[in-house]
Amino acid sequence: MKMRLKFSVEWLFLFIPITLALEHLGVAAPLLFFSAALAIIPIASLIVHATEQLATRTGDAIGGLLNATFGNAPELIIAIVALKAGLLDMVLGSIAGAILANLLLALGIAFLLGGLRHHDQDYNPAAARVYSSMMLIAVVSLAVPSAFSRFFAPEETIRQETVLNVGLAVVLLVAYALYLVFMLKTHPGAFASKESHADETEAGTRWSLPRAIGSLVGASVLAAWMSEILVGAAEGTGTALGMSQLFIGIVFLAVVGGAAESLSAIAMARKNRMDMAVGIALGSSIQIALFVAPVLVLASYFIAPQPLDLAFGRAEVGALFIAVLIGAVVVGDGRSNWYKGVQLITVYTIIALMFYLLPEIAPAG
Repeated sequence: MKMRLKFSVEWLFLFIPITLALEHLGVAAPLLFFSAALAIIPIASLIVHATEQLATRTGDAIGGLLNATFGNAPELIIAIVALKAGLLDMVLGSIAGAILANLLLALGIAFLLGGLRHHDQDYNPAAARVYSSMMLIAVVSLAVPSAFSRFFAPEETIRQETVLNVGLAVVLLVAYALYLVFMLKTHPGAFASKESHADETEAGTRWSLPRAIGSLVGASVLAAWMSEILVGAAEGTGTALGMSQLFIGIVFLAVVGGAAESLSAIAMARKNRMDMAVGIALGSSIQIALFVAPVLVLASYFIAPQPLDLAFGRAEVGALFIAVLIGAVVVGDGRSNWYKGVQLITVYTIIALMFYLLPEIAPAG
């Protein structure tokens, strides 16, 4: 089974030249979009495997951070390409969608598949509570400019709103930097694995450090290439399939862009390495909110037709609050099972259905 799965993922690399050929031929946007999406899956798998190799040398906490960082690279690249194209609603949707996909879908599938194999699984509850509190702070910070825009500048961006967004971006980046100091320097013990995992990589398959790092860099470059094609076809795909920019961003782009960390979290759960699985899924959500979102705000002043404001709609803010609160309740006790996974996946499905049926005329801010 394992070899068959590995072969099928490697076979998807064929979609890289197929996607390039389809782009050259000028085919319909939906065909190009889904071809590029399939091409990103094996690239994400390569990121997963390379990060797993690095994690055997760094430990689960740093390994999870590395996976979240490189796993979020496609999401950041996709969002930057969408920014340059002026698809601001899609960018906001991809930010909210990435948080929802990691916190509910990826972690839910990890709990489900891990629980089916290992019944009950334990992880460090102290680390889970730190992740949960950081996520709550992050969502509150994203809700502030949304509320400001709705009540004080519903029709146009005013100077105070611009100052608020830039100031908030700087504050979030500082908070993320201090979070890294807390995790890696002053309190690494708070994120220690509940169980000791020795090097589980088979001796015959262990990569050298240069190979692992080179694979990560190479995969990130390929992800950037395919992501640019993906975003270029996203708007036409939405129009052809009757989907809004918001839904394309919050579901399709988020799931495809987050494939790397999602697959990695699931793989770690199947191996009963729940500390790393939880660290990847929740750590990635934190990184999206505290690092990717403010970087996009600052970058928009240089590359986008107009600045990006973190002015999410009521539906996005409400969905994020619900996801964080439910996620905190589910992961807070330090033990997972398959039914907890079902709970998280159910919430994600309900939220995705809501965004699919959300009228196009609903205000974005």
